[in-house]
Order: sequence, then structure tokens, then C-alpha cells
Amino acid sequence: MASASGTDAHSPATCQSNFEQGVALALHLWPDLTLAVQNNWGGPDSEDKRDWFGGAVVELFPDLTKAPPAVQDDAGDSGAEPDVGYVEEFILQVMLDEFEVNVDDDSSFEVADQIVRVRGECLKGKFDEVDALRRRWEGRKSSKVVFKKAEDQDDDTDWDTDEGDDEDDEEGGGEIEMEDAPPLTSTKKEKEAPEVDEEGFTKVSKKKR
Repeated sequence: MASASGTDAHSPATCQSNFEQGVALALHLWPDLTLAVQNNWGGPDSEDKRDWFGGAVVELFPDLTKAPPAVQDDAGDSGAEPDVGYVEEFILQVMLDEFEVNVDDDSSFEVADQIVRVRGECLKGKFDEVDALRRRWEGRKSSKVVFKKAEDQDDDTDWDTDEGDDEDDEEGGGEIEMEDAPPLTSTKKEKEAPEVDEEGFTKVSKKKR
């Protein structure tokens, strides 16, 4: 593998590849999007939509293999590179249009800021942010396997003392599940209680889809 000062480490293809990985990791680590995918709020193809989502975000930026990096002026503006506000507005719109979720917390800004930071580093041939995201993702995947095993066990074992009931106590939310996800405003409605008439019969109403 080439060193950080080698030509390959700074090649447009390497920088573009790391940027794309960084975007994908940032979105997969976003609890709001994870919850939407797990609950199929985007329909049965929610996972495919998340993959498309990553590609759509990448396409907001110039392809480093086809165009020279844009240089920001003293005011931080660039004619080609979108800023954090633009990226945040885009991902919020996708969440609303594709997953019927209105994100009402600050996580969208954090994700957009992270993507722009990754982009800035990749423009310089640096990948510290991408590597940090990758380590977070690998750590969460490892913890998730343990949680799944705990859910499948009915009796006590040496390695599983809480039988998966105390997953919320894991520091840092060692899983990309919904316990560390912020509250969302969704269009999905909860099931209503059945109505009973005067004669004791339960009224049946049609489901709305």
C-alpha cells in the first residue's frame, strides 16, 4: 500500500473513492435514517433507497476523477462545492420525500457537516474523517452481533447476563439500532383501540393505506 505521501494516496480516484465511502458511512450511522429503514417507512425497498440516497449526495459534488478540486475563496464560498446548509437542506428533503419523515432535531446538520468535512479532507488527500467513521461502523456492527445473539437466548450464559434487556445501557450505543435514535415525526399512525357498541359487539373499521 502506498504511503500517505505517495502518488496513489493523493490520486483523484482514491480521493473520490474515500469520499463516497465517507458519505455512505455517515448516512448508515445516522440514527434517524436507520430507524426509517428498519421500519420500512420508505416502503419495502427502504434499504435500496438508502443506497440511492448516498449516491445522490455524492452527486451534489463534482467527481474528483473528472474535474479539478474547487478552491474556496476567503469567504469560504466555492462555485462548485455545496456548503453545509445546502447539503442539510437536501438530505432533509430526501427524508421527507422518500421516507415520509420530518427530522426535527439537529442530527441533519451534524450529518451534513460531517459529509462536508470528509469532502474537505479528501480534497487534500487526507482520510482521517473517513477512517474514524469506518471504525465507528465496525464497532457498531460487532456489538450488533452480540445483541442479536442475546435476543435468541432464553437461558443464562456466561457471556450474556442480561438477555438483551439492557441494550440501552451500552455506552455510545454500541448498535445501529433504534435505542439511540432521536425522536422523529412520522406520517405513520398508531393502531386505534377497537370501538364497542351498546350491545357489546366490536365495531370493525377499514384500514387506511
